[in-house]
Amino acid sequence: MPDTTVFLAQALALATQSLLLTSPNPRVGCILASPDGQVLGQGHTQHAGGPHAEIIALRDASARGHSVVGATAYVTLEPCSHHGRTGPCCDALIAAGIKKVVASIADPNPLVSGQGFDRLRAAGIEVVVGPGAAESRELNIGFFSRMIRKTPWVRMKIAASLDGKTALNNGASQWITSDAARTDGHAWRARACAVLTGIGTVLADNPRLDVRLVDTPRQPHLVVVDSRLEMPLDAHLFIAGRALYIYAAVPNHAKKTALEALGATVIYLPGQQAGTQGKVDLAAMLRDLAAREINELHVEAGHKLNGSLIREGLVDEFVVYLAPKLIGQGRDMASFGPLSELSQAIPLAFKSTDMLGPDLRIVARIPGRDQF
Repeated sequence: MPDTTVFLAQALALATQSLLLTSPNPRVGCILASPDGQVLGQGHTQHAGGPHAEIIALRDASARGHSVVGATAYVTLEPCSHHGRTGPCCDALIAAGIKKVVASIADPNPLVSGQGFDRLRAAGIEVVVGPGAAESRELNIGFFSRMIRKTPWVRMKIAASLDGKTALNNGASQWITSDAARTDGHAWRARACAVLTGIGTVLADNPRLDVRLVDTPRQPHLVVVDSRLEMPLDAHLFIAGRALYIYAAVPNHAKKTALEALGATVIYLPGQQAGTQGKVDLAAMLRDLAAREINELHVEAGHKLNGSLIREGLVDEFVVYLAPKLIGQGRDMASFGPLSELSQAIPLAFKSTDMLGPDLRIVARIPGRDQF
């Protein structure tokens, strides 16, 4: 008899192969198997606008000369039921003669959200939901966040010394961590839909914030918090083919026109609360980014913007690289507080700890932030 656990593990492995590819679509894998457990076809979702996992698996089965009539589809997310960039996958499975669909989890997209399962069942196809749900959801945590919370999953990356310093007082920070840590940091960049930084980092370092140290089929978009539109017109962030969103608070129409002539999109979102006048409304920015189909937002910023995001409760996850060295006086990871009681400290839950060359990588989350 076919082993559901094995086939869904294989489908999840296929979905993982699409980690850097599918943005803003979810990462999905599909295995088509005969009643006696023979793999007939397999595939994972391609780039946005390209075929989904189910379509690739059906094409793979056809290329192998296999009929899928009476077969079972093992898929890591509910087959879509709507016309988006592509046609409905549930209709393709029905037309192919699939007899059973085993799916890990329902699609959180309101345009699907159970409707795919309903259409399959209406066509007489048996539907089983649940095996591998946690793994599929974790792989697509940004997509689930955008669909349910209407904000991206915000992941903050920090490279620091063991005593928590990200740079010397003069700003020198290259390089605190090792080549292995920097390469890993680029891998986290690559999986994100967009990379966020602040104008202070742009003015101090003139970074590119692109993916160079790992292979990637696409570059993430760029987001800059720039309240007064101080962005230099010759900044390295103006790289052809990459969307650049600049969020500002103080109008400067001439500078806005100049930046947009270079391809940037300037959005005014001034803070409305006491103490936020003249600053960007960061919570509103996240909602706007979700509307622009940003699933995972990767933050690489300085201590001021880091502190603002943390203070406002907008960060979900931290990826922190600690180098085995002490700096003493220097720039902190984030500036917020001061707190008057230890009970006010922001709690974290370590998700993983790993050595990368000489450095320690800690992945930590705000407890409960992934419960949506």
